[in-house]
Parts: sequence; C-alpha cells; structure tokens
Amino acid sequence: MKRGSLNSRETDGRDALSVSPRVGPRGRKPRNADPWLDGWGSGLVVVDGVPMVEYPPDVRRNLGAGNYGTVARRRFGMDITWLDDRIAVGGGIWSPENMAKVSLAGITHIIDMQIEFDDTPLAEPHGIVVCWNPVDDDFEFKPAEVFECGVKFALEAMEDPKAKLFIHCAAGVHRAPMMTLALLGVMGWAVEDAMDLIEGRRPVADFAEVYVRSVEEFLKGRS
Repeated sequence: MKRGSLNSRETDGRDALSVSPRVGPRGRKPRNADPWLDGWGSGLVVVDGVPMVEYPPDVRRNLGAGNYGTVARRRFGMDITWLDDRIAVGGGIWSPENMAKVSLAGITHIIDMQIEFDDTPLAEPHGIVVCWNPVDDDFEFKPAEVFECGVKFALEAMEDPKAKLFIHCAAGVHRAPMMTLALLGVMGWAVEDAMDLIEGRRPVADFAEVYVRSVEEFLKGRS
C-alpha cells in the first residue's frame, strides 16, 4: 500500500457528521456537482473525507494553489470516523454546536492533537474530558512524550466500559492518525496492521514516514 505525506499541513476547518466516505487515498478529489446541489450553482468537492460546496473555479484555484484551508472552512457537520464502537478519529471541533454533536455521538473523552485550538472550554458543559496534546504538523520527528501523554490518557479512559474516545486534530489527516497508530500499537496491533485499519476506515488518513518512524521508536521504548 502506497503511503506518503501531503505537500501541506492539515487543513483548518471550523464547521466540519460524515463517517469516512470513500474518497480515495489522497483525500482531495474534485467531483461533478450532485443534482440536488445544482440550485446552489456549485460543484461538489471532498476534502478530508467531507463533502463541501464551492464554485468549481474556486475549487480548482484553491486546490491548485494548496489553499486547502479556504476550501475546508466550507465543511458541514462533524468529521468523525469510527474505528470500532469505542474509538474514533477525525477533524477539528471548533464550535459549541459541533461539540454538542460530539456529545450526542456518545463520546466521553477527547485527545486533541491541535496546537491551534484547545477543546477544553467547549467540552466542559458536556462533561467530556479532554487531553489537550498540542503538536505542530511540521513533518518533524515527534518525541515519545507526545505519544505517552495520549496513550496514558486513552488507556485510563478505556478502563470504563462505557467510555468512548475521539482522537482528532485539525483535519484528521496526519496528527490524529499518528496518535491513533501509537495507541493501537500499545494495545497490541502491529504497526502495518494498524495503518491498514485506520486507512481502511478513513481513506484520507496520511502516514508521513517521519511520523510512522516516531511511533515505531515510541513503541520500541515501551517494549
């Protein structure tokens, strides 16, 4: 399976419930307009697993220029991909309305990998516990402390059989899949099998080699 890293950082989307639609391994594929959207006079584009509406010339210009954030801000709902009935991975929450959707999905714990945004104030009214584990999506090697923080939080949370965990970053492309990979590795998954699971459920997940190496080094240190 081909894996690589996107040319830009994860997108900045603030209004993005899609559940991992199959949009291809790169996660950004313009498509023709859906008939029910014709009245909007727009094309349909999928960014990070989420359908968005934008005029075709704007889509081509923004994607061609690498301005993914401009497109991602037109996302709808919450971007959540369930790996099983207790662990989910996805994109940013950003607003009280989206946090309410997270709560309605039964999520009790969040690992927020965004350096851009701390979910804690939004989560408190819903009784959702947040581990803010801010990491820059800079394609640099990540130290073991990054993964230990999230894994410790997740394992303690999952001791409650009713707990449900949501691991997210801004777009759910790099940092959240990276953290999820580390968690699954500690839970006994082989790295390749864990990547296959995550990519199979969430095709937009992109495993940069340096991030995979970071996870592998972390897991070696725990063995």
